[in-house]
Formats: sequence, C-alpha cells, structure tokens
Amino acid sequence: MIKIAICDDEANSCAYLLSLINAQPYSCEIAEYASADDCLADISKFNLLFLDIDLTTSDSNFDGMTLARLIRDRTTETQPIIIFVTGYEQYVFDAFDVGAFQYLLKPVDEKKFAHVFARAVEQLIANQENPHRKPVLVLQSSNASKTIPLESIYYIESSNHKVKLYLKDGEFTCYAKIGDLESELQDQFFRIHKGYLVNLSYVDGYSKTEVTLTNGKKLLLSKYKYHDFVKAYLRFLKRGTKL
Repeated sequence: MIKIAICDDEANSCAYLLSLINAQPYSCEIAEYASADDCLADISKFNLLFLDIDLTTSDSNFDGMTLARLIRDRTTETQPIIIFVTGYEQYVFDAFDVGAFQYLLKPVDEKKFAHVFARAVEQLIANQENPHRKPVLVLQSSNASKTIPLESIYYIESSNHKVKLYLKDGEFTCYAKIGDLESELQDQFFRIHKGYLVNLSYVDGYSKTEVTLTNGKKLLLSKYKYHDFVKAYLRFLKRGTKL
C-alpha cells in the first residue's frame, strides 16, 4: 500500500492529481491537504508527497518549499519522497536543497506523470527492502530493471535516444531520456550541456568552458549553463554532501 499525501490549496489541482494517481496500477491510500501546517502534522503517515510550492490561497503560515525544508530537517529515519507540482519554473534550483525526486510543471502531462509515478514506486520498494541503503537509480534495460548506486556514476551521456552511464566499474547503456534523469537526480547531478549530466560529487574543478571530474575526464560546459552550474555546485558543496 502506497500512502500518499497531496498538498495543494487549489481544489481543481487536487482533483486532477487524484485522478492521475487513481489511474495508476497500484494500491494507494490518499489524503489531501490545503494547508502546509496540516500536512506537516501528519507527514509521518506518508511515504510519497505531491507538493505545490505556491500555496497562495492557503491559511498556512508557510509555502510548499518551506514545508519541504521542515520535513527534511526532521531526524526521523524514514522520510517521504517529494514530488513538486507547480506552475512556476523558477523554483527548480531550490529543489536541490530538499532532495526532491521530481519537479512537475502544471498542467501535468498524463504520460509524464505515469512515468514519474512508476519510478517513484520503484524507489519506494528499494527503500523498504533496504532502508539504510545509499541512493540509487533504477533503470530499465532489456525488459529487466537495473539498480545503480548514485555514488558509482561519474556522469551520464545522451546520444540517439539512449543514455550511457559512465561508472566506476564500467559503462551501462539503456533507452531513457536525459531530461527525465535530470529531473529525478537534480539534488546530486547537474546538466552541464545538452548531452552531459554530471555527478556533482565527482567534480574536481571547472572553467568557463569545461568541467573536470575526479577521474580526469573533461566535459564540455555550455556557456548557457555556466552560471547555473556554479550556483548549483556551490549549493551542493554547502550542503556537505560531496563524497
């Protein structure tokens, strides 16, 4: 049973999310909250949270991003997977700070939602099987799932509708969209170029034009990505999560 909370102060948005969740092939128990305060009080009951950021019409004392930070500041052993659902793109980098699983923009596409939901369920199952395990990425290849620890990935390269993961112990290729992986891994990885998603833990240095990894690999850094990369990398270092 997947225990889900929806925190959104817009009734229409809540109803739409509820319909999307009910369309998925999983057994779910769902609660709806219009207030961040009420959601926070019950958060220990849930393992998946769909969270609006704005909450402008709510009676709550804080917005969705503040709620996410309060949840992450708790010392409980288990915490919910957080999926932001918002109409605003400008908060995407703040999602790095709270380890959001995904960032969905309204109006949410049904196929996109189904894909994200399935990956979140895979993550929940992995968490339940080994609650002390380190973060992993679950990918599908040749009709089988492969679980890859994030700490084993140096970077991910996109080419011809496939992605290739460059790992500590080799390489792994599968059909996937680098944009989807970028959203899912945004608290530890950054897309420095349309073709490269790097693990911030293994950044050894950077210039205006390239990023150098700890294994010596140099990757092209897009001039359009430079400032956002520096911002994200400094936030990452500030959190003290570098391996």
